[in-house]
Amino acid sequence: MAQLVRHVGIDTSKAHLDVALLPDKTKHRVSNDAAGWAELEAWLPPDGSVMVIGIEASGGYERGVTEALRAAGYRVVVLDAQRVRLYAHALGKRAKSDTIDAEVIARFVATVGSDSLTRSAERRRLGELVDYRQGLIEERTRLANASAQVSEPTLKKMTQRRLAQIERDVTRLEECMAALIAETPELAATAALLDTVKGVGPILIATLLAFLPELGQLTRRQIAALVGVAPYDRDSGTMRGKRHIAGGRERPRRVLYMATMSAATLHNSVLKSFYRRLLAKGKLPKVALVACMRKLLTILNAMIAHGTAWRQPQRIAA
Repeated sequence: MAQLVRHVGIDTSKAHLDVALLPDKTKHRVSNDAAGWAELEAWLPPDGSVMVIGIEASGGYERGVTEALRAAGYRVVVLDAQRVRLYAHALGKRAKSDTIDAEVIARFVATVGSDSLTRSAERRRLGELVDYRQGLIEERTRLANASAQVSEPTLKKMTQRRLAQIERDVTRLEECMAALIAETPELAATAALLDTVKGVGPILIATLLAFLPELGQLTRRQIAALVGVAPYDRDSGTMRGKRHIAGGRERPRRVLYMATMSAATLHNSVLKSFYRRLLAKGKLPKVALVACMRKLLTILNAMIAHGTAWRQPQRIAA
C-alpha cells in the first residue's frame, strides 16, 4: 500500500508556533523555544511520511525551529510571506488568523512547492553579518542626511560621534565576514574564484555566498530568474508589451546592481564594452545596466560551475 504523504505548515510568532498537518487536517500549537520545538518533533508523525515542512519568514523568529527541525532530519523550506499571502487570496481566504495561516502554508508547499533558500550554518552566519552591515550603512546614510540639516551644535556632535562609531562597526563587521569566509574551505574556494573578476568586490562576494548558494549549480537562465534579472514576456493577443524583470532575491540583486554599475562604467572592460554596445543600439541606460547584471551573473555562474578563474576576454551569452 502506498505511504501517505504529508505536508506541514508552521505560522511563526515570537511566543508560539501554530502547526497544520495535511491531509490529516490536524492542528497544534507549541511555544517558540527549545521545549516547544521538542514537543513539535514528538507531535509530528514518526513514520517518515512528512514530505516537507513550510515556514513563513517572520523576521528571524523562524530560525530556531527551522534549525531544530532540519537537525532532526526534516526538509524545511522558509517561504516568502508575500507569495503565501497572494496564494491565500487566490484560494479566496480573506480571513487571517494563526491557524488559518498555518493551513495555507501547508497547502502552499503541497501544491506550489518552493525554491526556498537552503543554506549551511556558515552561510547563515555570513548572511547575518551581511544584513547587519547593510542596516548600519542605511543608518549611516540617514544620519549623514539629517546632520546636513541640523544647526544645533550638541546635535551635530552627537551625530558625528554616532557616525564615527558606525564606521568602526562597519569595518569590524567586514573583518568578521572576511574571517568567516577564510576559515570555511567551501566559501574560501568560491570566494577566491569570484575575486578574480574585476569589479567584483568583497561585499558582493559575501552577499552571493550568503544568499545565493545555488550559484554554479543552475543554468544561466535559471540563475537569472532566481535573482530576478531575467526578462519576462508581457504579451496578450496581438499586443506585444515591453519585456521586464520581476521577482527574485532582493538582497543579491541589490548588491549586484551596485557592483555592475561600477564594473560596467569603470573597472571591467568586457562589461564596459557590452554596456556601450547596448547604449549605441538605443537601449535605455537602466535596461542596458540590467543586461550587464545578467551577463555578469552568467559569467560568475559559469566560473563556479566549472571551477575556473576569470579569463579576459570571456565571451558568454547574456
